[in-house]
Amino acid sequence: MGKDKRVAGVITVWLCLVVGAVGVRAQDTLWETYITAGTKAYGEGRYAEAERMFAEALKVAEQFGPQNPRIATTLNNLAETYRVQGKYAQAETLYMRSMGIREKVEGSESLAVAQSLNNLALLYAVQGKYAEAEPLYARALAIREKLLGSEDQDVALVLNNLALLYNNQGKYDKAEPLFRRALAIKEKGLGSEHPSVATTLNNLALVYNNQGKYKEAEQLYLRSLAIREKALGREHPDVAQSLNNLASLYSNQGKFKEAEPLYKRALAIVEKAFGAEHPELVMILKNYSILLQKTDRKAEAISFAARADKIKNQHERENTLLKPSGTP
Repeated sequence: MGKDKRVAGVITVWLCLVVGAVGVRAQDTLWETYITAGTKAYGEGRYAEAERMFAEALKVAEQFGPQNPRIATTLNNLAETYRVQGKYAQAETLYMRSMGIREKVEGSESLAVAQSLNNLALLYAVQGKYAEAEPLYARALAIREKLLGSEDQDVALVLNNLALLYNNQGKYDKAEPLFRRALAIKEKGLGSEHPSVATTLNNLALVYNNQGKYKEAEQLYLRSLAIREKALGREHPDVAQSLNNLASLYSNQGKFKEAEPLYKRALAIVEKAFGAEHPELVMILKNYSILLQKTDRKAEAISFAARADKIKNQHERENTLLKPSGTP
């Protein structure tokens, strides 16, 4: 990452997609078909295909009327596909529209609104807008604990995301207990080999890594990687995230021979999944460039760092151009 070890690894956040209820009419069935197909593609890391399916679902949903809950569901899911593809401006617009419908139709303290709050907070968090994200997470957590109880999986999801927010700000004393609480909820409810457990293991490991607790971090990263490879497949983007994080851990300890092949594999997975200019590559490229610099391969290091900066700058320009007037 370059600047300091607090941001040395990619972190995972959890966001909710929604699968709509099955209807009896032809339009409702068609809408659900698109939603199901989009959700499946998203889960497999085929985000462009997920975007296409959700866009088709939105066309169908809009036939039910401007305030129909199907529209809010579809907007939420389409916004998430924009987010993971780095299209933050489009995602924000859709999240806001989805939440507006939900607040009007279901009330400001509903579970649907809690989902929108979590997802919008996540969007702000991945852009470093922590002040905007924290109160949204806190509100989402309060709604879910009130309506679902303190050990529900959706409560664990918000705990994980809020903990990540604190981790990114270096507030490790606040992050660690939230991660541990989320992990206990997930292991109890989902089992120890579930991908969601791998996510929280990855994130708790990052807290340890950032504090120089390398042995504890390595154990958690390796467990997270093993779960993801088994449950998701060796080419899934989440596997690339685990590889990058484990490589960063080794690099921080000077274990460059162990780290380098992990960076190379992570880059290959992300390029295959998203293309050669996706913002998910930026952190891996920067991390790898640091390793190259430390191993006296300065020309290669400069090349990788320059590529990372080019992708980052292009992405920021695109989001500035796409941002609607009046959107914060």
